[in-house]
Amino acid sequence: MKANIVYHSEAELRDLGGGVFRRVLAHTEQLMVVEVHFEKGSAGSVHSHPHCQNTYVLSGRFRFTIDGEPVEVGPGDTLALPSGVPHGTVCLEKGVLLDMFAPMREDFL
Repeated sequence: MKANIVYHSEAELRDLGGGVFRRVLAHTEQLMVVEVHFEKGSAGSVHSHPHCQNTYVLSGRFRFTIDGEPVEVGPGDTLALPSGVPHGTVCLEKGVLLDMFAPMREDFL
């Protein structure tokens, strides 16, 4: 398989509405990296999916609800979410999350 190289300046930042923006970065069938930008007060509604997800907080502050339990995170904090676990977030301070999914999220392409 050939390497997938994505230059940040060429990756489209898509407006998902409600103050949330997504930029899909490099991916293979097994792994995907996604940058998600949030305005203060915006939210990612509680959902679940079959993909394992790791999230790294690049900037800002977020209150996640993970399987019904609240947790507040900030820059440098990470979350590892197993497949099928309900989760969502509210942005407390404008910021950016780096999400990694295994396998890749075909629905994001």
